[in-house]
Amino acid sequence: MRRLTAMLMALCLVLSLSAAAFAADGAETDEAAAAVAEVPDFTDVDTSAIPGVEDGVLTIAMECGYAPYNWTQKDDSNGAVPISGTNSEYANGYDVIIAKRICEAYGWDLEVIRTDWDSLVPGVQTGLYDAVIAGQSMTEQRSEEVEFAGPYYYATIVCLTTEDSEFADAQGISDLAGGTCTAQIETIWYDTCLPQIEGAEIQTATETAPAMLMALETGAVQFVCTDTPTAKAACAAYDDMVLLDFAGTEDDFEVSQGDINIGISMQKGNTELRDAINAVLGTMTEDDFVALMDQATAVQPLSIYLDAE
Repeated sequence: MRRLTAMLMALCLVLSLSAAAFAADGAETDEAAAAVAEVPDFTDVDTSAIPGVEDGVLTIAMECGYAPYNWTQKDDSNGAVPISGTNSEYANGYDVIIAKRICEAYGWDLEVIRTDWDSLVPGVQTGLYDAVIAGQSMTEQRSEEVEFAGPYYYATIVCLTTEDSEFADAQGISDLAGGTCTAQIETIWYDTCLPQIEGAEIQTATETAPAMLMALETGAVQFVCTDTPTAKAACAAYDDMVLLDFAGTEDDFEVSQGDINIGISMQKGNTELRDAINAVLGTMTEDDFVALMDQATAVQPLSIYLDAE
């Protein structure tokens, strides 16, 4: 019954809030975009010898299912770009916005490949694509496997629960003791953060972020661990979700800067592409990143949450 209610709730949100997203939110995102630093003009830089972009095309990979970082939609509205190998599907989100800025700076074309989360690193290591722009944390382990540019976003770790949960008023991770929980597979949320909660009953990791949110919404778990952009996007889709942010307290998750800094990965040793991307990111401020993330969150299709299993 709760799953049916959740699906109906999300459907109602799609129908009732979509128009508002293009009106009120549309005006706000126009203002946000105007406040962001202009894209630099590096088109006079010779990039023909940079591994991966010799042909003038930056091929990137992402899940296309990890809002607000990236998602799949059925048209090119709000600046979406075609997903390679599909007939009528498009990628959009914060990662696409950042990728387009990089390509605009150098005059490159952009190609987006959709793949599973756990295939991102192996794919870039073997050269299936030039870079991964997919909301990846710059962890120590990943940094040993790939080259990282960035950060292109500074995330914080938070939890989500529902307003009727016994954990809705939690003030720190100690208040979550004994709860059932999950997070997305192969993330610091699941591997590093959840084990820090005493007595937590950690369930099997979900394959995707939408599936993680559906586990919470249907009552399969009492809370989930994620980052701030994902949590805010979830709260926009599910009005019964509560964001638990323990930042600044002594009862927060213990993570390194690499765990919360979000970077762009490429093949180990490809320092030329790393430096080229960093040159673009270096013209932006943390406020620019936040403004563009807010822009992405405002236009995410709420229907993406209906497809989670």
